[in-house]
Amino acid sequence: MTKSAYHHGDLRAALLRAAAEQIAQDGVDAVSLRALAQRAGVSHAAPAHHFGNKQGLLTELAIEGFELLAAELHGAAGDFRAVALAYIGFARRNPGHFDVMFRRDLLCVDDDRLIAARRRSGAELRSGIAELGIDQEDHRAGQLAAWSLVHGFAHLWREGALVGSDLGGDDPEALALAMVSAVRFESGTAD
Repeated sequence: MTKSAYHHGDLRAALLRAAAEQIAQDGVDAVSLRALAQRAGVSHAAPAHHFGNKQGLLTELAIEGFELLAAELHGAAGDFRAVALAYIGFARRNPGHFDVMFRRDLLCVDDDRLIAARRRSGAELRSGIAELGIDQEDHRAGQLAAWSLVHGFAHLWREGALVGSDLGGDDPEALALAMVSAVRFESGTAD
């Protein structure tokens, strides 16, 4: 990336994109503001100017991730299978975001924008889960079970744990659809 690519205020977005790419390639521990500046071809001070520090950068990346996730889930609202596939697809297409979004130890967890973005994506996820018709008494437990199912699958796929295992395969979408179809959430139980 060259300095000339960052005219008219797009440096911030370019830095977030570079951070997401680096995390997807090398993991979150490899990210530093200095390395990010070098990767983006800008001065060492540029990332600090936009984000303050690494925690600020990762918080902004998580906010962006939750906003992207909410948008993807919104298109699938009301259908648990579609929501599950959208969630898993998001994790596959946006590994740099996904790897930091749920890492409270890396984020400014009291950031109002992060809280709002997390709530928006959670509301979209719950709209798909509501379609399952979980008894109101068991609603929270059912939501947690459904979220755990799709998040756990996304994480297992992201980490490569399913490839080559007896449970895995080459097509994450087909596996996810089979998994979601095999599970029924009923009052008090998951079959």
